[in-house]
Amino acid sequence: MAVDSTGVLAARAKGALRSPVTFSVVAGLVIGALFLVGTGADPLAAYGAVVTGSLGGDGIGATLTTGTSVLGLALALAIPLRAGLINLGGDGQLVLGGIAAAVTGLYSPLPAPLTVVLALLAGTAAGAAYAALAALCENRFGVPLLVSSLLLSYPATSFASYLVRHPLKEPGSSLPQTRRLPEGVALPAFGTSTVTAGLVLVLLAAAAYWFADRRTAVGYEIRMTGLNPRFAAYAGVERKGLTLRLMAVSGGLAGLVGSIGVLSFPYRFLDGSLTAPGYTWTGLTAALLAAAAPLGTVLAAFFFAVLQVGGLSMERTTEVPRELTQVLQAIVIVFLAARLRFPRPRRTRGEDRDPGAPEPPTPGSAVPGSAAQREAV
Repeated sequence: MAVDSTGVLAARAKGALRSPVTFSVVAGLVIGALFLVGTGADPLAAYGAVVTGSLGGDGIGATLTTGTSVLGLALALAIPLRAGLINLGGDGQLVLGGIAAAVTGLYSPLPAPLTVVLALLAGTAAGAAYAALAALCENRFGVPLLVSSLLLSYPATSFASYLVRHPLKEPGSSLPQTRRLPEGVALPAFGTSTVTAGLVLVLLAAAAYWFADRRTAVGYEIRMTGLNPRFAAYAGVERKGLTLRLMAVSGGLAGLVGSIGVLSFPYRFLDGSLTAPGYTWTGLTAALLAAAAPLGTVLAAFFFAVLQVGGLSMERTTEVPRELTQVLQAIVIVFLAARLRFPRPRRTRGEDRDPGAPEPPTPGSAVPGSAAQREAV
């Protein structure tokens, strides 16, 4: 039994090292090092500054704070992506969730703890409703989800900008921001850091996603739809209803992240503060890198949070522009896409095959979805 377990672990480790994700990350780091050498910088010093600046004692708090938003958006976009649906409206859902939480926090007559809960629920509901609108545009009017979700982001961000610059603007302030939330209307923080209970909420969402993906019939339907939509429809999966539910959950998570941003420092809605860091696109990159797998999405989101925070430290320490970390993200995704499209060499019948193994299926007897499953692997 011990020998079998060791063999399984060794096989998994070998598979992880040979996976396209590992290849893409290593290739990105190597090309980034070549860029640094070309500019006269020391790659080891630059990468060392990224690690110490993001995971050291002075940077781990900022990494976890940034990772809360990155992971939240990565999960929000990974859930529909698991079924082959692309939600590009994260910015709009994020902003509407933030403005809904700000309005609730400012005008709720309830005690502070209940107001915090109500603000989180309001932000989640606002994001879910707006994402569901994009799904309805596809289901009822035939507008592709990718287009409808992206275009709906612009009126949402413009509406929130109008509110914070006019009716909700803090009196006497030159900044487009709301008044500070009342005392006590804030998420609990860990010690003196900027890390709040929002990180716990996002991790709970990740755990729920993993459980639903691996242990429920709904998760199986989602994965099957992503691998082969025609086969899933033949098996009885109702595509329109699934799209509506997944988009509502996706938008709800994005709205929750916006609520967490408002209920954390600086405890107000500031125009552009939620969209300027690019959490939506970083989250989408993390979801793509992990192929929307729950555990992989968590690891990829943390990896990109380290790059974002460590890039600032690298710029201060080595004078290497922090934009290099964005270049690394792009290189990783490009190599991942290229690697997944490389054709695998075809084997002739009987070549390198165990004599006791069953004969491979003929082209006419292929199981529906098997090609997509092999491609996904």
